[in-house]
Amino acid sequence: MLQSRMLDIDRIDTRYARSGALNIAYQEFGDGEVKLVLIPGWASHVENVWTIPDFAAFGRKLARFARVVMLDRRGTGLSDPVADPPTLEERMDDVRAVLDAVGWPRAAIWGISEGGPMAMMFAAACPDRTQALLLYGTYARFSRGDGYPHGYPPEVNATWLPALDKTWGTGELSRSFAPSITGDAAAMRLLARLERMAMSPGTARKLFTMMTQIDVRHVLPAIRVPTLVLHRRDDQPVRVGNARYLAEHIAEARYVELDGADHLPWLGDVDALLGAVREFLTGEHSEAEPDRVLTTILFCDIVDSTQRLAELGDQRWKQLLAAFYALADDKLRHFRGRLIDRAGDGLFASFDGPARAVRCGAALAEAVHGLGVRLRVGVHTGECELLDDKLSGIAVHVGARIAALAAPGQVLVSSTVNKLVVGSGLRFDDRGRHALKGVPGDWHLFAATAA
Repeated sequence: MLQSRMLDIDRIDTRYARSGALNIAYQEFGDGEVKLVLIPGWASHVENVWTIPDFAAFGRKLARFARVVMLDRRGTGLSDPVADPPTLEERMDDVRAVLDAVGWPRAAIWGISEGGPMAMMFAAACPDRTQALLLYGTYARFSRGDGYPHGYPPEVNATWLPALDKTWGTGELSRSFAPSITGDAAAMRLLARLERMAMSPGTARKLFTMMTQIDVRHVLPAIRVPTLVLHRRDDQPVRVGNARYLAEHIAEARYVELDGADHLPWLGDVDALLGAVREFLTGEHSEAEPDRVLTTILFCDIVDSTQRLAELGDQRWKQLLAAFYALADDKLRHFRGRLIDRAGDGLFASFDGPARAVRCGAALAEAVHGLGVRLRVGVHTGECELLDDKLSGIAVHVGARIAALAAPGQVLVSSTVNKLVVGSGLRFDDRGRHALKGVPGDWHLFAATAA
């Protein structure tokens, strides 16, 4: 498909990876030794983007030292459309699906702009599949908030989001992303076409609205793979403070601040940008096996189990437990959970995505009605220590304590889970702040309901 050291764009094929019920479009190009998954930003179309000469030059330079997989996230470009903006968890599945499709056990993951939070989540939750993490022009939180002055104020979001229905596809938004070429009418027409090819105005408004709610700050300490944070100093759409925050909160992250104001990576001083990327990916560095991973913990137990044992007797209680665990095994398989341990009247499981854990907990709480019992369910996402097939650490204790506070039939979750499932359709009722036995601080908890 490719000539050595010369990238023939016309011979790059678009293929599809199956991610659940959806087809994810991707292309594979380049002849370098480093395997790299490129997650594009605000607008992508894996075929149309090559019609932009600046991107084509960027792609050719990248292909000299990397074997690249570039994808259109679900709902954008040539991938299947979706009715609602996808969650970070669903986007993680798309990366995994593409890796499986090309047969790569591991790869470097490069998240650009709006693709950054998705890349951070994947690196934290799947360190076994992430050789390294690269972040360019991105952020931990899009909107300004307590302790985070770098994002957009709510009043600014309230102005530009409604205007997308009229401005999307005109190239108006691209002007702030590409200040170095705003005087080039032909180049701006190409960016306007990329907007239109990437998604419709309505889809853009939905996607960007959800983007304003994303907050992955609590994920950053769980990233344990080699990380490079790149940013242009005068980038206006994503201010440089966002990158400095990432570099400060990701352990041992390498930070490179570049000159320039272009947000799009293929504009401006591309040689400086790709030079830093190449040095990071091909230089000597140790790769310690990950011993910590971001995961979602689910605990559940049967309410009033001692009383039910006394009512039923040993034999009938054993039969009930057997039926419960058979039911739980079925739900865990369906929602891709992993059973870690079985207590006397409950279980402890892990998930690679918080929405799946909450839905599994809700499904379990509903299904056990047929057994004549009720469950307490607690869900928390946090960094866990790995020891063989076991999980330990403070996140495990938090999950267990949350479950202990749940009311009969309730799925109670931490605020971390609540923040990570924006756009999932799950509903949350605020249950206030609580002290968790043996865990420092107070914890904001929510009762979850599956739609």
